[in-house]
Amino acid sequence: MLRILVASSKGGCGKTTIATNLAAYFALDGKNTVLVDTDRQASSQHWCEKRVGFGAPPVLPINGTKPGWQERIPSDAQRVVIDAPAGIRASELPELLVDTQALLIPVLPSRIDLEASEVFLRGVAALAKVKSGKVAVGVVANRLKPWTTAAQQAIDEIKKLPFPLVGQLRDTQGYVLMTGLGKSIFDYHSEVIRSHQEDWEKMIRWLKKVS
Repeated sequence: MLRILVASSKGGCGKTTIATNLAAYFALDGKNTVLVDTDRQASSQHWCEKRVGFGAPPVLPINGTKPGWQERIPSDAQRVVIDAPAGIRASELPELLVDTQALLIPVLPSRIDLEASEVFLRGVAALAKVKSGKVAVGVVANRLKPWTTAAQQAIDEIKKLPFPLVGQLRDTQGYVLMTGLGKSIFDYHSEVIRSHQEDWEKMIRWLKKVS
């Protein structure tokens, strides 16, 4: 069982978008997939419920805000994606990192977000499970406008952070629309969508190495 935590200290960074799209990818790949929603807004849970409505490979939602959620993960689950609460602090991560192999941290390409992320990442680097190598940590640059100089400068800054850059996702309203429908970037096959799917290939390869 591969467990992946998606977490950030900064709200609005696309954490739930990454968690839901990853869960959809695994489900479409034939894996028994669970999505644990520890955010009180329950956006990931609602996404799972909407997904049932159009017959896509299901993702089992678990309410991670209630005690004992770990015990509710089925024994035959092959992939577990955990959507962390918004604005979580590094000191609050250990409980969510139990039996977790990978931590993905989305970062937006703005100076404010980068500075906030640097503080969070320093705290993550100090965690015992991270220092011991039991949890692999990867940074995901999210909502990029890759044709701009600002985006390229942001990527250069992100590459200086203490963890590897494992994904670069372009900015598109498509993610917002698909999440609202219980769908993902991997549920479509048009040429335009396929170009966005390619953005995920590096991250997925990295996760496969972790597993």
